Amino acid sequence: MVADRKIIDQVSGWLTVYDDGFVDRAWTGPPQFKFMSDPVPPHHHFIDGVATHDLLINSKSGLRARVYLPEVPETGKLPILLHFHGGGFCISQPDWYMYYNIYTRIAREAGAIVVSPFLRLAPEHRLPAAIDDGYSTLLWLRDVANDETYDSELSTKGDFNRVFLIGDSSGGNIVHQVAKKAAEENLHPVRLAGAIPIHPGFVRSVRSKSELEKPQSPMLTLDMLDKFLSMGLPEGSTKDGPITCPMGEELQGVELPPYLLCVAEEDLVIDTEMEFYEGMKKDGKKIELLVSEGVGHSFYLNKIAIDIDPITSQQTSKMIQAISHFVANH
Repeated sequence: MVADRKIIDQVSGWLTVYDDGFVDRAWTGPPQFKFMSDPVPPHHHFIDGVATHDLLINSKSGLRARVYLPEVPETGKLPILLHFHGGGFCISQPDWYMYYNIYTRIAREAGAIVVSPFLRLAPEHRLPAAIDDGYSTLLWLRDVANDETYDSELSTKGDFNRVFLIGDSSGGNIVHQVAKKAAEENLHPVRLAGAIPIHPGFVRSVRSKSELEKPQSPMLTLDMLDKFLSMGLPEGSTKDGPITCPMGEELQGVELPPYLLCVAEEDLVIDTEMEFYEGMKKDGKKIELLVSEGVGHSFYLNKIAIDIDPITSQQTSKMIQAISHFVANH
């Protein structure tokens, strides 16, 4: 009986887990924030220069994706951004308003097609499920490029020689994992032109200085960080595993694409993100760094802050410009 359910875990506002395995992801935080997690229906007509549609990637697994298509002159093929949403591997969907608001802007300003798969979520589907879904979407893009399957927009307008991985928060972790897997695969005619992890959730079991000293925010608290990872990481794994702790990993001989690492000055996990950056440089990998000043984790997904706080608005625009510039130059 539903009435007999008992709560066994909870992440305030975002997620409740019951003893019978049921997971409730209904927003229970302040009602004025609920709209950011509301799904936006696809629209095939252009709104503010972007059209969207949903497609089925794999009928057996049910893997789907949201596609953002910018309205641009018919002057050539468009780069493709393969996007992995955040949410600590446990919440969010690519059709949520918070992603729609930003990725329509990125599609429009970068002049790129954005493909964002609906990743399986923990705790029902622990990692590596979301990584596998992200990689499966990349292999599906290879099938489209080889005319083994067809999508009306990607098949005719996508430039498969310029595919970029991009992801927010835990999606940034997936970017790095998919990039490493792709290094072992023949993706021809797809070429990974770049990888853009935005505020990736790189951590250790021992708290970093920034975790202890930086302010917590609505987009990331220490409780969210700990609980989402305890639900999302593979059984028996810890924060020190390769998915969340790639700092110092051996990357010699791994052919990674150029990276644009985006970090936020007030992010709880900036210390470990910067450690990853220094490690990549030490290993001779091509990596650029964008530091957003005066803002915290995933600030650009908070539409209310964008509207009322000039610093958040300015840093969001700067980040989108940097991403667009990186895409244009690769």
